[in-house]
Amino acid sequence: MAEGTGEKYCMATQKGGPTSIPLFDLKRQHGALKEELSAAFERVLASGMYILGEEVAAFEREAAAYIGCRHAVGVASGSEALLIAMMALGIGPGDEVICPTYTFFATAGSVRRLGARPVWAEIDPVTFNVSPEDIARRISSRTRAIIPVHLFGQCADMEAIMKIAASGGIPVIEDAAQAIGTPCCGRMAGAVGSIGCISFFPTKNLGALGDAGMIVTDDHELAEKCRMLRTHGMEPKYFHKIVGLNGRIDALQCAFLRVKLKRLDGWIAARRRNAALYRRLFDEMEIRGVEPPVEVRPGHTYNQFVVRVPGEGRRDALRKFLAGRGIGTEIYYPVPLHMQECFADLGGREGDFPESERAARETLALPIFPELTEDEIRYVAEAIAGFAAA
Repeated sequence: MAEGTGEKYCMATQKGGPTSIPLFDLKRQHGALKEELSAAFERVLASGMYILGEEVAAFEREAAAYIGCRHAVGVASGSEALLIAMMALGIGPGDEVICPTYTFFATAGSVRRLGARPVWAEIDPVTFNVSPEDIARRISSRTRAIIPVHLFGQCADMEAIMKIAASGGIPVIEDAAQAIGTPCCGRMAGAVGSIGCISFFPTKNLGALGDAGMIVTDDHELAEKCRMLRTHGMEPKYFHKIVGLNGRIDALQCAFLRVKLKRLDGWIAARRRNAALYRRLFDEMEIRGVEPPVEVRPGHTYNQFVVRVPGEGRRDALRKFLAGRGIGTEIYYPVPLHMQECFADLGGREGDFPESERAARETLALPIFPELTEDEIRYVAEAIAGFAAA
């Protein structure tokens, strides 16, 4: 960066521009949809049908059509989607499930809840997604599933993963919690593996107004089993073929999600525009030492815009610097799963997965939500330029 430029950017962040930019601002999104969301609420209220029913069935049809799967099963959350998907596949004690160690806890937590053993796999340092080569090294005679995670909105290398899985006859459970709408191998994220799991947590690209999730698959038998499992294994009512759980999606959340699904492609396009603007400003401002995400495969949907900040302590210093200028950030994820206390009995130690551990030390998510203005993104970039030049 040219001499003096950093001082200019520091002055800009102090003297002008927004005073507060949150990591997410759902009030902007929901404010624009207030009338439609209110009408959806009134429709469900008047129906008297709050658990399952036509509202849920309609959203399942619409979501299946959008994702390009034969079946969609609404469930209580993305975590329940993972749990029910594994139950449907018969995974239990003594089984092993391969998943990345750099991901949200639910990926492996759901494995452990069933008494199975999570087997950690290393990530690719460029995409932060699980490494197919490391998956291949982890397969054993006890492997019953592979869970690739499409982290931050960019798909894992599903072509390679599906080949590895096919060679051993191993089901693939796609954790597409952060990647609805992401193209993947000529289909959509969630539609490539044996079964896909989606989260509608409010901050996702398609978010409910509470917890909600979905399972998608082309396999009719698997879909029907998931439907039974989400309602205590009942089919018909009060006749229990299998032991399930209460994992149903609420009709009210489906009504809200039906309103929002129609806007999803537009919101994704806005996230991509925001990501492109960040990259252009990083280039124009000659920012060094803060690396934007790399699109290895086309179609990144930017549920998060995660930068890498190499250097001991520099990520945390940048986060503090931005907080001081009213800019919200988040760390996804500060402790890899193999180092979490609840998994200590699996024998993981610091140094076992160096790329995952480095990502946990160096990555930081910046605001990327669709309603961000160009001025707000410029303000964030100027603040980062000031930090980088200091």
